Amino acid sequence: MTRTRCVLLDLDGTLIDTAPDLVFAANQSRRETGLPELPLPDLRPLVSRGSHGLMRVAFERLHRGSEEYEQRRLRLLEIYRENLTSLSRLFPGMAEVLGTLGERGVDWGVVTNKPAWLTRPLMDALDIRPRPACIVSGDSAVRSKPDPAPLLLACEQTGHPPEANIFVGDSARDVQAGHAAGMITLAAAYGYIEPGDHVAQWHADAVIDHPAALLDHIEA
Repeated sequence: MTRTRCVLLDLDGTLIDTAPDLVFAANQSRRETGLPELPLPDLRPLVSRGSHGLMRVAFERLHRGSEEYEQRRLRLLEIYRENLTSLSRLFPGMAEVLGTLGERGVDWGVVTNKPAWLTRPLMDALDIRPRPACIVSGDSAVRSKPDPAPLLLACEQTGHPPEANIFVGDSARDVQAGHAAGMITLAAAYGYIEPGDHVAQWHADAVIDHPAALLDHIEA
């Protein structure tokens, strides 16, 4: 087996628990239209699907593509941008994992569908150490996940071939993208899993229940 040179991580629901700030933005947007707040557990599983996923529940009466829908979605993102790191933190144990990777000489990076205008400020504000070898956002490559293009771009930026990478994500599209890129792919079951979505059916190479478990899959 090729030695693991780099661990690539999805951002929302895998590296960082961003749900509290995104749910706050959704609820603040609801309050502005006279709607009551929704509980965090109702919206949390949808965070991996981005603003459209949140809109599906927060404003279920609005038709996607309508002018009102888009106005409300952009307002939600505006509120979120103003509160990017109020409550968002690394998942418990992730800081220790990244530190261990650094000690082992293994790079790490981010590959997310989150747009760069949100990804970069979030990563800069959290100032995670050791620093990532790459940050690939949803608009960095010609196509976003589940297409393998973002993962292959990450390989170009880090200089590590796909077979020397492990990719970790909390959605079926992450597993699909990882396999298409030729990487060992782990499913993060601790992330934002929607009700009725069975992680075992994604056919990842392995499922991890907490960040520290990914260290068991690093080939020395």
